[in-house]
Amino acid sequence: MGTNIFDKISFWSLFLVITLLPIFFLPFTNIPVEIAKGTLVVVGLSISMIFWAIARFSDGNIVLPKSGLILAGFGVVFAMFLSSIFSASPAVSFFGIIFDVGSFWFMFVAFLLMLLSAMTFRDSKRVVVLLIGMVFSSLFVLAFQTLYLFLPKFFALGVLADKTDNILGSWHAFGFFAGLSSLVSLFVLEFFDISRVVKWMLGFLLFSSLAMVAVVASSNFTLIWILIGIFSLVIMVYKASLNSKEESGEGKKIKFPMVSFTVVTLSLLFVMSGQFFGSFLSTRLGINNNEVSPTLKSTLSLTKSVLQQNPILGIGPNRFNEIWSLYKPLSINDTQFWDTYFDSGSGFLPTMAATTGALGILSLLVFFVIFFAAGVRSIFSSMKRGMNYTLMAFFVIAFYLFVVSFFYPSGFVLVMLAFAFTGVFIGFSSSDNRDREISISLMNDQRKSFFAMLLLVFIMISTVVTTVKYGERFASVVYFRKALLAPSLPVVQSAISKAILLYKNDLYLRNYSQVYLLKVGEFAKREESSLTDTDKVDLRYNIDQVVSGAKLATDYNPKNYLNFQNLGAVYQNLASMGVKDANVEAIESYKTASTLNPLNPELKLVTARAYLADDKKEDAKTYANEAITLKPDYVEALIFLSKIAQSEGNNSVALSYAQKALTFLPDNKNLQEYVDALRAGSKSASIEKPKDNSSINKTP
Repeated sequence: MGTNIFDKISFWSLFLVITLLPIFFLPFTNIPVEIAKGTLVVVGLSISMIFWAIARFSDGNIVLPKSGLILAGFGVVFAMFLSSIFSASPAVSFFGIIFDVGSFWFMFVAFLLMLLSAMTFRDSKRVVVLLIGMVFSSLFVLAFQTLYLFLPKFFALGVLADKTDNILGSWHAFGFFAGLSSLVSLFVLEFFDISRVVKWMLGFLLFSSLAMVAVVASSNFTLIWILIGIFSLVIMVYKASLNSKEESGEGKKIKFPMVSFTVVTLSLLFVMSGQFFGSFLSTRLGINNNEVSPTLKSTLSLTKSVLQQNPILGIGPNRFNEIWSLYKPLSINDTQFWDTYFDSGSGFLPTMAATTGALGILSLLVFFVIFFAAGVRSIFSSMKRGMNYTLMAFFVIAFYLFVVSFFYPSGFVLVMLAFAFTGVFIGFSSSDNRDREISISLMNDQRKSFFAMLLLVFIMISTVVTTVKYGERFASVVYFRKALLAPSLPVVQSAISKAILLYKNDLYLRNYSQVYLLKVGEFAKREESSLTDTDKVDLRYNIDQVVSGAKLATDYNPKNYLNFQNLGAVYQNLASMGVKDANVEAIESYKTASTLNPLNPELKLVTARAYLADDKKEDAKTYANEAITLKPDYVEALIFLSKIAQSEGNNSVALSYAQKALTFLPDNKNLQEYVDALRAGSKSASIEKPKDNSSINKTP
């Protein structure tokens, strides 16, 4: 009786994790959606694991699916573990800012979700309940997002802001989820024997899903329609072949899979005429989505560069931004994304391959080969022994999600669902054959029982400890968000300090240094004679905190150029306030940042400005010219050189730089006035100095 209760708690906890994952968020908290979903997974999975372990204590028996796919999944996690250990920034590779997608702990939790799903969903009743739960979860997501599109202010709930914000993740990830919902409803409609009421409900879900796909794909993102079309075509052909087999000898007409054919035709229509429909829908709904990522070709090129330097273990998980900074193509400077900070490549799986080296790539290939082979084998086995459409459904939707993860950085929800559904497929496919299960009895051997019980106790304790540690890091996000939104400097200072106390990382530390820089700025506005001895002590303390916070960020991750860019900006600001030798430190910091991001022209320009502040004009001109070499249309660098030439009395050179800048910004009135003044030979010609964005900080 007790075991039954503990197993039920474990099952329902896992069920809620999977079904609530698409819809869970924390309204009126300003907590990002994916961080809230991470909390759901960690807490729910912990409860499920603890009660599963308690149930095993009670019945003394552990049943595991005998599957090469589980071993292959463990191989992926182990490869990421090794890559993280030997990473130059282990803290980033293991966890990141807050449970980052692609970090070791993210993949470890995804593997545990797959393993626990395989052990939990082993009978048809539980699997069908999960499938029904996913249908209702999909209905809720689509209904809520539809209402938000038309009533954005009412349904924002303190979390959503733009029209493309949603409770699933990114805009395109929401589109792929809508595609998943359409395939699930299509599969059930075609293969399951269901009542008329259920058919109408699934028909509504199919219609709603496709309508949402049309809205998302209106931003010229036809990949969703291509995948829906291909998977629907496979379902249509398979359904037609089954109908032919069943009815060819009975003298009946073969039933044509009209629903699948309609979805295939609709997908083809949107792929061919997507631009026409897209512009119409985006205009009518006021949707403007600028989601971008590196191309697959660029990602593979970066992977090749990484493998040449770190062939076995790669640079380390969760460090694609550093790969992009080091090896991005020079041609990117000709686009509007020349200073964009990319956290991932063209897709989730290519990003993992780029960061984990040959060992990670090999483990991924083994996993997916075994997964595909197991799926095909199960389908043909079902054809011999009677069709198991539920098993096929979970294989198809897991396969769809993994394909999406190859072509798109799919985010938290889709990756977790892919591994959860894979676990359901593993457990359900092994449940009807005892040869596919490993049963371990803890009562037959006292020595075996002792070590097994010890292992179960370790699992429970480590689960509790891990959950508590995650809770601290989640609390740090709450304080960090409070710091970003706080109305006054004292509140900001208190909140950011608490965030760092709970979890120290480079993002928090960069912002910490900027907060104390603001406090130093308040002292700098006052006359030196008005400062008391106490004020001078406070000033010295604040300067120390500014430098200390920025330096600790570089210690946390010495391979992230943003940390050194921030350190340089800190020193440059302190130099403008009269701090001795700060300009020299700023120059060195900017140079280090430039070695980590060698094709970034902005880093060359801020170095030039630091040199100019140190009265080294020749060095300043050298770095400014390097910036223009990297980006010929870099207006700020051209104006910078123009001002230097003007200060040296060389009006013709100053004019040539200004005229060149004007060709790139012909409608800029201030720049036109500056050029006109130079033409008139005015020594007082001036233009507003472009803003320095060197201290931009990335938020979770």
